[in-house]
Amino acid sequence: MEEAGIPTVVVAVAAFEQPLRKMALARVLLTPFLMGRPVGPVGDGETQNQVLRAALGMLESTQRPTVTVFQQT
Repeated sequence: MEEAGIPTVVVAVAAFEQPLRKMALARVLLTPFLMGRPVGPVGDGETQNQVLRAALGMLESTQRPTVTVFQQT
């Protein structure tokens, strides 16, 4: 999709950091949450919103590949 001009962001749990780095994806946001819940705990809309905003903010970056660790505020 990136080659077609469609920017992408992968949101994943930090446990998958090494395999994701090897894949050289355009943009990766690593989160500290449990597997299966990369955007945060169930029912925690505030945290999920923060993760999604961080991921969308990465779309503004032209530097690739980019791996960012989510910092919860």
